[in-house]
Amino acid sequence: MHLIQTPRLRIRRFHPGDAPFILKLVNDPDFLRYIGDRKVRNLEDAHAYLETGPIAMYRDHGFGLYMVETHSGEPIGTCGLMQRQRLAHADIGFAFLPEFRHRGLAEESARAVLNYALEELGQPNLFAIVQADNLRSIRLLRKIGFKAEGWFRLPDSDEPLSLMALHREASQDLDR
Repeated sequence: MHLIQTPRLRIRRFHPGDAPFILKLVNDPDFLRYIGDRKVRNLEDAHAYLETGPIAMYRDHGFGLYMVETHSGEPIGTCGLMQRQRLAHADIGFAFLPEFRHRGLAEESARAVLNYALEELGQPNLFAIVQADNLRSIRLLRKIGFKAEGWFRLPDSDEPLSLMALHREASQDLDR
């Protein structure tokens, strides 16, 4: 079942059969650099990542990270929402395989997930956390309405991450 469709993309919940894609995505050098090592080294690890990550988030919060695929069904990335213990609001995140970057697909999926979060899920505000040197992601987040709000540290990390926020009352037409 597809939660969201855009002119070029379908966005759906992950399922255990997506483990081969997850194995490839989370071991991409840019994923490792900007998001972190999820310790997924084989299909068994990828299944566990899906079950304890996105699938558990759907059960616990009604949302999570989603699979982004072309209309032909080719998996190309992930975009969705996470609820972190130390953040008052859900945060949006995205990652794409290298061959699908620089085509506007991350922006298209992020706008769609953002609209879904605000309109369908009724999220009043959203956060995004991003490494300060991840300029492409920061530009994309600004383009869809996020503004810098401060710094955030993940548990067990000394690295400060840029905390960006979108407040519903301040957001404009997000479909532009």
